[in-house]
Amino acid sequence: MDKQYILVDAANMFFRARHVVRGEDAETKVGMAYHIMFNSINKVWRDFKGSHVVVCLEGRSWRKEVDTTYKANRTAARMALSPKEAEEDKIFWQAFDELKEYLQSKSNCTVLRHERCEADDFIARFIQNHPEDEHVIVSSDSDFYQLLAPNVRQFNGISKQLITIEGIFDEKGRRIKDKKTKEPKLLEDPQYLLFRKICRGDTSDNIFSAFPGCREKGTKNKVGIREAYEDRNKQGFAYNNFMLQHFIDHEGNEIRVKDAFARNKTLIDLTAQPDDIKLSVDTNIREGVRRTTIPQVGIHLMKFASKFSLNKIADNAETYAKWLNSPYVGVLK
Repeated sequence: MDKQYILVDAANMFFRARHVVRGEDAETKVGMAYHIMFNSINKVWRDFKGSHVVVCLEGRSWRKEVDTTYKANRTAARMALSPKEAEEDKIFWQAFDELKEYLQSKSNCTVLRHERCEADDFIARFIQNHPEDEHVIVSSDSDFYQLLAPNVRQFNGISKQLITIEGIFDEKGRRIKDKKTKEPKLLEDPQYLLFRKICRGDTSDNIFSAFPGCREKGTKNKVGIREAYEDRNKQGFAYNNFMLQHFIDHEGNEIRVKDAFARNKTLIDLTAQPDDIKLSVDTNIREGVRRTTIPQVGIHLMKFASKFSLNKIADNAETYAKWLNSPYVGVLK
């Protein structure tokens, strides 16, 4: 029987959750972040009959070796925090470290981290190493849309939406409709979304456009992203016309689109990691999956919930303990 893995983008979920409650003190926000994290996992575990939870953590990304400006904007944002915001940030990191320690030492979830890799790398490679199994990614990050497939879904615990290649659903399983057309929302072809993102870059990660000013749909005299994508396999006129264009970057350098596209593909495409990174991630997964079991998981959960006043979790500890108590029993490719 195929397994159903719950793959958690831990930092994304925890730190995005802090913005759900505004105007509250840091401790209240931390409590909400814990609740959103636990409830999101609990929901997909219950809805999809989960087999094992894999919590994926961040390291210092190898992508910074490819492009030194990768996520540099986030460092600048941290430097610009006010004293109050910096103190809240410190409290959140301490709370996140407590969560990591709890899941690593007091649960039977797999917790994965490598000093040179990101959570995205673990989630992508775990799926690629379990092609016959089912997966639900717990994250609000649209970067994972490229991985969606008949056996891969994504649950956004912040908006409480399930994103699939069949459509987008609310927390009660109802199709979400477009406000303008009133038709059910459908996700575009994940591979086209990836191609477009590589072309346009990603401002949230400080990845520059591979073709500044390019149109999605071309004109009579200019090839657009859509035409280049549709010609990508044949690599005929449209594809080559698009890729062989040049532009001047922000530092005054002349750049060929093809070269910028290749750089962005390495940074964005979750199947395009260098071979040594794939090997490191695969080794970490193989050695890190939780096959042994930790006893008294329910008692450890009650202690954790009590420490942070997570009363609703404590009151339903038996439900949460089901996934906290389930070790890895799968087969790696």
